[in-house]
Amino acid sequence: MQYQAPANDLRFLLFDVLGADTLHELEKYADATPDLISAVIDEAGKLAAEVIQPTNQTGDRQGCHYDPETKSVKTPDGFKEAYAKFVEGGWTALDAPIEFGGQGLPHTLKFVVDEMVCSTNLSLGMYPGLTHGAISALHTHGSYELKQTYLEKLISGEWTGTMCLTEPHCGTDLGLIRTKATPNDDGSYAIEGTKIWITGGEHDLVDNIVHLVLAKLPGAPDTTKGISLFVVPKFLPDSGERNPAFCGGLEHKMGIKGSATCVMNFEGAKGWLVGEPNKGMSAMFTMMNEARLMVGMQGLGLAEMAYQESLAFAKERLQSRSLSGPKNPDGPADPIIVHPDVRRMLMRQKVLNEGMRALALFTGHQLDLSVAHPDDAVRENADDLVQLLTPVVKAFLTDEGYNNANWGQQVLGGSGFTQDWPLEQLVRDGRIARIYEGTNGIQAMDLVGRKLALKGGQLVRALFAELTGYLKDNPDAPHREELKVSIKSLEQATLWLAQNAPKDPEQAGAAASPYLRLMALTVIGYLWSRMAGVAHRQLDAGEGNTPLLESKLVSARYYFEKLMPEADWLLRDIDSGKDSLMAFEDQHWMA
Repeated sequence: MQYQAPANDLRFLLFDVLGADTLHELEKYADATPDLISAVIDEAGKLAAEVIQPTNQTGDRQGCHYDPETKSVKTPDGFKEAYAKFVEGGWTALDAPIEFGGQGLPHTLKFVVDEMVCSTNLSLGMYPGLTHGAISALHTHGSYELKQTYLEKLISGEWTGTMCLTEPHCGTDLGLIRTKATPNDDGSYAIEGTKIWITGGEHDLVDNIVHLVLAKLPGAPDTTKGISLFVVPKFLPDSGERNPAFCGGLEHKMGIKGSATCVMNFEGAKGWLVGEPNKGMSAMFTMMNEARLMVGMQGLGLAEMAYQESLAFAKERLQSRSLSGPKNPDGPADPIIVHPDVRRMLMRQKVLNEGMRALALFTGHQLDLSVAHPDDAVRENADDLVQLLTPVVKAFLTDEGYNNANWGQQVLGGSGFTQDWPLEQLVRDGRIARIYEGTNGIQAMDLVGRKLALKGGQLVRALFAELTGYLKDNPDAPHREELKVSIKSLEQATLWLAQNAPKDPEQAGAAASPYLRLMALTVIGYLWSRMAGVAHRQLDAGEGNTPLLESKLVSARYYFEKLMPEADWLLRDIDSGKDSLMAFEDQHWMA
């Protein structure tokens, strides 16, 4: 089936719930009128359905091909043409800085486009997606010369960018990297080392690829405090000379086969320092935080496509009769959508997808306020929320996005296990999102190990102020009591961590993943209450899209009845501590 962009839900969230229709009142986003936002939603939906989606199955079946003689990579048929149309439409420049050729539109709109692209071809979307992180790192940390050299072509999409972090012997523990950067006489550095799992490290979509590489200077501390960041182009911009940064092969993966995931060998390649020596981690986190939010949208995008596919199947597939009597009496059987168990799977997909979309766009809206609002206090509060929720968006949306793709596959039964239907590809493609840009366990540890303590706990206090302030200002809020209980559970879990984690870091490690999930469910519950409140008001006033508004009321009820109760056992998981988790001795594992 052809993808249908969730345009109605996006407009409802952006305009009626989150207030993004007022972004144009901020000087930085004066062009982001409701009409323009609507146009972006519509045009991005057309691009995704008509240009990007047709390349998805081809990309999976063909994959990328590596030529060891030329050390080059050929992308699947249609990728180059689709990427060219993406660039031609200005989509690579959507929220990029105006002074280097960007459109300067709100980050929220990039979230919208990311979801649509990832719904229709995750592999293709990763080429411009990773470039965005390189743009942000250079814009934030690069020198004037580096910005002038690279940003315009990266923003236009004429060049693409990569993030070169991981090495064969180390993943998350970047302090172990061995890539070296030796100063040259001309102010550049000779970069030597091997990086693995580099998305878009080599391909044929553009003429030049700009690598952002973590490496260590001579005499640098042998920890994360000794890491520096370098920009290393495939071709040197001033001379056009080929830089010795070569692809040594492609990873053989279970999914995202149209994305070139490369081993990269830097053989004395010329690079230039980004930011200060030994301060590469701060620049890296600029890239990583961008990438983590983008990966969250990947999880949501795949889940939305899985829902659309499984819903269409459930409406057409005839099997058995409804338990309450025939619903298709003229046919041999009823469509499977009449069966409660099938509806259970479809409802879980729909309600979680819409809740995850609300969480992502809420975070994107706060990101826009953090950079554009004239009030210092508003900007700081918004930034606090973005920092706190970034690991939540990445982890929860990819966990539940993958789960929802699996539920979609289950709706199809045996058909879902075959390549005749797209669900099996969505499941394979989606599995990686829970792993890269920091596994979801790492996201949880970032949340409890770093974010809760930042600024003396100010970030989590900002979240509780948002949640409790909503209850105080809305005494008739839909599902108020259920939400209040969940907020209380999150408060108790936060207090438990504050009391136990400083005395024993393993307690934080044991509680991290359930705590992140508890926070996600609570914030999504808050957003479902807001969505239901808006739906009630608009229905009472005779405004809006009646079927959509009615569906919001039912969906909110489903969320609080069927999904929110998980918060109870998550709290029990957290406050039971680490003891049973850490009790096994070596001899117990295979006893």
